[in-house]
Amino acid sequence: MSRAQQPGLTRWARAAALCLLAAGHAGAAPEHYPFQDPTLPLEQRIDNILSLMTLDEKINALSTDSGVKRLGIPSFGSSEGIHGVVQRGNAERGFPTIPTTQFPQPPGMGATWDPDLVKQAAAVEGDEARYITQSARYHHPMLMLWGPQADLARDPRWGRSEEVYSEDPFLAGTMATAFVRGLQGDDPTYWRAAALLKHFLANSNENGRGNSSSNFDERLFHEYYAVPFRMGFQEGGARALMASYNAWNGTPMGVNPLLNSLVIGQWGAEVVSSDGGAVGNLVKLYKRYPSQKEAAAAVLKAGINQYLDTYKTELHEALEEGLVSQTDIDAAVRRKLHVTVRLGLIDPPEANPYAANKDGPEPWLGQAHRAVSLRMAQESITLLKNAAGALPLERGALKSIAVIGPLADSVHWDWYGGLPPYAVTPLAGIKAALGHGVRVDYAPDNNADAAVKAARGADVAIVVVGNDPTCGPDMAHEWTDAGTKPCADPGDGREGRDRETLALKQEELVKQVLAANPRTVMVLVSSFPYTIGWSQQHVPAILHLAHASQDEGTALARALFGDDNPGGHLTSTWPAAMEQLPPMLDYDIRHGRTYMYFTGKPLYPFGHGLSYTSFRYGGLRTSAPMLAADGAVSVDVDVRNTGKRDGDSVVQLYVAYPHSKVSRPARALAGFARVSVPAGATRTVHIPLKASQLAYWNTARGAFEVERVPVTLMVGQSAAAISLRKTLVVR
Repeated sequence: MSRAQQPGLTRWARAAALCLLAAGHAGAAPEHYPFQDPTLPLEQRIDNILSLMTLDEKINALSTDSGVKRLGIPSFGSSEGIHGVVQRGNAERGFPTIPTTQFPQPPGMGATWDPDLVKQAAAVEGDEARYITQSARYHHPMLMLWGPQADLARDPRWGRSEEVYSEDPFLAGTMATAFVRGLQGDDPTYWRAAALLKHFLANSNENGRGNSSSNFDERLFHEYYAVPFRMGFQEGGARALMASYNAWNGTPMGVNPLLNSLVIGQWGAEVVSSDGGAVGNLVKLYKRYPSQKEAAAAVLKAGINQYLDTYKTELHEALEEGLVSQTDIDAAVRRKLHVTVRLGLIDPPEANPYAANKDGPEPWLGQAHRAVSLRMAQESITLLKNAAGALPLERGALKSIAVIGPLADSVHWDWYGGLPPYAVTPLAGIKAALGHGVRVDYAPDNNADAAVKAARGADVAIVVVGNDPTCGPDMAHEWTDAGTKPCADPGDGREGRDRETLALKQEELVKQVLAANPRTVMVLVSSFPYTIGWSQQHVPAILHLAHASQDEGTALARALFGDDNPGGHLTSTWPAAMEQLPPMLDYDIRHGRTYMYFTGKPLYPFGHGLSYTSFRYGGLRTSAPMLAADGAVSVDVDVRNTGKRDGDSVVQLYVAYPHSKVSRPARALAGFARVSVPAGATRTVHIPLKASQLAYWNTARGAFEVERVPVTLMVGQSAAAISLRKTLVVR
């Protein structure tokens, strides 16, 4: 007799049986429960789960293991995922190393100025996380990916600048929103994977981060630091974030009332995670609570419902002593169960379009994922300088080429990336692009004489320099070790260590190579800006790209030899000297930070990026003569490619507020579009502009306010290269 013919087996029970079959690795329940019926209202299902869970199960679910094995409820697990799913392996816990598609670090992803491509990359990560979670080969839950990183690159000395998209809140928020949408998918009912934004909020110093305070006013909170998080939640649909180590104006973020009032109460967060060891920091560093017990109770009351710290025994004791209640624990678990349901983990697999991703070959080996990886690497490359058309190189005119430098024959990974199925180094990419007709001499930098000899004997010298994202220690070291081991180069930075200088130590090698061969191209592979003023003045051509792309060498070679026309643009201001920066712990950006308030002349302005062709902008206009205070317009610009090569232009729309009654930045990015334009052709770009983007935070009212005054629209190819202006009346 078939299951459908069994007497008394209801529709939801049949669904439950299918669900339990799919979740067998989590432990199948012998009974059928109402929560297994996907037709019941969400809160009713969760009520049933909570009624069935023991206290131990509820407290255990407040870890990264969210499952309830006895009830057949799988854990959604976790993994780092800001630019690739991470599973390096853990022998003690029985987890194998799993190669996954690795994209450039977030500054490189941001440099594409292509949110649709970022969305595609995040979808790749979500697909791979699904496969690893569901496939019979792995069955390792990692459906909550810790990304995107929605912090802002406030200061180039910050050791974790490599993890964030931009210094600009709108650009970073647009990319974070795209990442969330790609990761979670477009299905109206189920998520592909869950995004967890980190680190909330204003977490951009490593030295002393465990108990430092980021001090600034309420306007900067809402108009700058919170923008990418707010956009990720309200526009992207995110429902999870991680609280940062630092305090805001003296109150640690892990117990900050904003978690309940804003993040949960207004943005609808369902998972609010502590950072690793942050609960203990409240005792040891902040000295705010006498013991781990009181700290664990305090963060729970503040809204934390995922602990990356010691907490289980402490919560049991806190419950017995009345520091927390059963209601507090149930409310915390309830929010996590919302994510379990959104991921379809207790529903029949045939109802979930993402549940089928468990059979067949590993997706990171497929052409579709490789194509997204390569395109991301290609679009991220930024041409910083190109004097007298030094690039692209003509293959037919070359008989020999020297590839020199410490990063020439390696691809560097970082603390928050995984390991790829393959990796193409710059040397390998150049050799493959040239074939056998051109001699390629390779010289690392550990022998200056060899480097100079190779450069002198070649038609062209390519010198590849940059930072070490891990500053030397093996990737197996824990991040806590990274905070105590010094970097050999004071210009290096990473988690746990801010940079001591912005100078590039390896610029000395560039000088030696250029002296030996005037046809030298500098390739800077870095996680953050450098003050390379000498190179900018003397080296004919400079390309920049971020670390950690599995297709680094292929993309670089295509740019060098003109198969691709570089179209990346910088996402941060590159200062000419470190003296141009305010003190590291000054979080008031009005004191000279970012392109919005920078007063000196930068080495490279925000949004800078050159091309092998040239573009002319014209015809700035809006779809309506004025903008309603609750409305939107389209800002239209004609882009003409005036050169002889096809290329991509990044059209950047800035807004100024000459009639505002409050202090506003000199210019602020309000929209952008990357457009491909064939040589000699013209394309019209349409950039949407909402009046709400022009609002300032009215502290007295505790709300955003759109001023009904004219604003100035400015369009250009960087924040310092504005070519068009127009006044727009806001009514």
